[in-house]
Amino acid sequence: MPIPADIARALGDSGLDLVGRILPSLDLLADLIHADVLLFAPSAPQVTVLAHARPEPVPSLYLHPLTGRRLRQDQISPVARVLSQKRPRHGVHGTVVGGVPIVRETFALEDASGKVVAALVTETAVIEHERHRKRSAIFKRAIGRVRDLVVQGRLVGGENIGRLGVHDGIMVIGADGEIQYVTAVTENLYRLLGYADSLVNAQLSELDTNEYVAFRAIELRTCLEQRVTEQDRIWIKKAVPLPPTEGRGWERYLPGRPLTGAIIVIQDVTDEVRKEQELRVKNAMIQEIHHRVKNNLQTISALLRLQARRTHSQEVAEILQQTVSRILSVAVVHEFLSKDESSIINIHEVSNRILREVTHGTLDPAKQIRLSLEGVKQFLLPAQQATSCALIINELLQNAVEHGYEGRTDGEITVRLLQTDDSMAVEIEDDGRGLPSGFDPRQGGLGLTIVRTLVNEDLKGQLQLENGRGVRAIVSFPRWRSAPAPENLTGG
Repeated sequence: MPIPADIARALGDSGLDLVGRILPSLDLLADLIHADVLLFAPSAPQVTVLAHARPEPVPSLYLHPLTGRRLRQDQISPVARVLSQKRPRHGVHGTVVGGVPIVRETFALEDASGKVVAALVTETAVIEHERHRKRSAIFKRAIGRVRDLVVQGRLVGGENIGRLGVHDGIMVIGADGEIQYVTAVTENLYRLLGYADSLVNAQLSELDTNEYVAFRAIELRTCLEQRVTEQDRIWIKKAVPLPPTEGRGWERYLPGRPLTGAIIVIQDVTDEVRKEQELRVKNAMIQEIHHRVKNNLQTISALLRLQARRTHSQEVAEILQQTVSRILSVAVVHEFLSKDESSIINIHEVSNRILREVTHGTLDPAKQIRLSLEGVKQFLLPAQQATSCALIINELLQNAVEHGYEGRTDGEITVRLLQTDDSMAVEIEDDGRGLPSGFDPRQGGLGLTIVRTLVNEDLKGQLQLENGRGVRAIVSFPRWRSAPAPENLTGG
């Protein structure tokens, strides 16, 4: 979120610079330490959450992000103490969030002059904290080094790294490329490439794999990500550099000297990529089928037009012309499906094509009958309903043209596409002679029979015919909505 003006003034230029360098790395830090990470700034007499990074590999402690929340100082007293310049500048406290026991660590953020301008807070579930406590000392030192770099605003390129996952492998290497720590997931990933022995103490450069991103990240001192192909596997490698320390940092609370080198995160995306490739091939095949169906329908229409020209019966010619129009309205939908991977059709675009087909193929050139389209521009339906809707619009237009303007040389027919939160409607209104006296909408010819069947069976809607300026046909049906995407259960 943009930093509010009152907080920006309190931070000053130096503080804003520090916060600007910290913000891009918060998601990466949250994923690495399996904790919620919150950035607080003073907004007297309150404190404001400038940013809230929620971890992806484990559930967040909060249902919703806290970014923008303003809290009283007594609600978050450890943060208030740090922001008020009181010692200590780092604190660890136990508390409860949403009924879950957590460990809260607070770190002071100091600008170039040493003034405390903000506070970084990590909140870890006690269970996750205990898991971390039992992990390798090397891993804990590496993670502590990343946290220190973030607190100092020295971790560069955090925004280059995609979110981490629960099944990602992690490796820690020294500045000389020696592998110092690997997780079991990492060992299993390299076993798939034939590395049966432990990788610990091996030189990364001696592996017959693409490790360019690790050494490049160390050289540039910036976080980098690269997609690589290892034999038949596809990996995304994410490198977080651990440059030499400068001045005092929070790693002084951890035993041993600060680590240098890099943390390497390996994400195996082989299955996802293969599924995407299979889906692209499937979509291409489906699009090709729709293209061929469209071509075949157009060929059939051409043959029927030829037959209509050769017949000596006016009645047969009209029937053939109506059939051609119906076939072409279906072909229009297949044409759109052949050009787009999505199976969702915009009826506004389909209606425009149908209006053009009716104008050039059905209207008597001697008559000045205008066709127009009004209403919403995004009238979306899945393929089956879109085909039915196209046929309905075609049939109602044909009826208006055929029966509404006998003995007249001009007129106007309007197609309207309407929708509300719960319903969709297609209106076709003409200014012709209207419905005859005693007209029974349940009767009628083949065209109305087709419309009623499609409205009732496919759209699950209703058809109304009423007199106005001429005839207004209203087809209303429940609004279609796409299914929501499944939620990411691992991200909290």
